Amino acid sequence: MPESAVPTRAMRLGVAGPVGTGKSSLIAMICRQLSDSLSLAVVTNDIYTDEDARFLKAAGVLDPERIRPVETGACPHTAIRDDVTVNLLAAEDLEADFAPVDIVLIESGGDNLTATFSPALVDVQIFVLDVAGGGDVVRKGGPGIARADLLVINKTDLGPFVDVDVDRMIREGREVRAGRPVLGVSRTDPESMTALKQWVLDSLASFRSGHHVAVDPGPMAPHVHADGTVHSHADSAPGHAHVHQH
Repeated sequence: MPESAVPTRAMRLGVAGPVGTGKSSLIAMICRQLSDSLSLAVVTNDIYTDEDARFLKAAGVLDPERIRPVETGACPHTAIRDDVTVNLLAAEDLEADFAPVDIVLIESGGDNLTATFSPALVDVQIFVLDVAGGGDVVRKGGPGIARADLLVINKTDLGPFVDVDVDRMIREGREVRAGRPVLGVSRTDPESMTALKQWVLDSLASFRSGHHVAVDPGPMAPHVHADGTVHSHADSAPGHAHVHQH
C-alpha cells in the first residue's frame, strides 16, 4: 500500500436511520466507551433545531465544544448526500480545532429508509433500526439496510413489550444484507455495547491501514472543502472509492 494511500485525517463515521430509532443514544454509547482512549468529535443534524446536539451535551459524553450542530433547513437527506458541504466543513473545523482527532461521528437528521451518506462525507456508516418500529421493517429494505457498513437493530430489550421476535429480526437483516454485519444493541446489554465498541475499533484500524474503501450505493455528491478544493464526481461510477486530492 503506497504511503500516500494511508489517511492522515480523522475517520468520519456516519449514523443514519429513521426518526426515533436511537441514533443520538447510540452515539452517546460510543462516546462513553471510547472517549477515554480516543479523541472524538460529533456533528449532529436537525432541520430547524439543535436538539440532538443539546441532548449529547447534556449527557456529558464529550466536552461540549466537541459537539457541533448543523441545521439543514431542508430534508436531512440532502445534507448527507446531495450537497454535503455544510457537514463536511463542520467535520473539518472540528478536526482542525481539536487536532489530532481520531473519529468524527456525524449523525443524520431523522430521515426514512432511503437515507444513506455519501462517501464524500463519511468513510464508514451505520444504519439504525429499532425493535419498537416493528419486526417487519428490516424486510422493507432500502440502501442503508442493505449496504451500510453495519446495520444496528437497536433497543432489543423492548422486544417482549412490542411483540417482536428480535432473533428473527436480526436473522432477516443478515439475509437482506448478504452477509454484511448486523448487530443487536441495547444499552441494558453490556455484551452488545462491547461488540459495538469493538466494531468501531476494527473499522478505525482498517481505515488507518488504508485498506478500507468507502462504497456508495449511488453517485457521489458534489462538495467544497474548507481549503476551496471542489469535487464534482460527475463521472464517478457507483462503488467508486472517494479519494481527496489537495
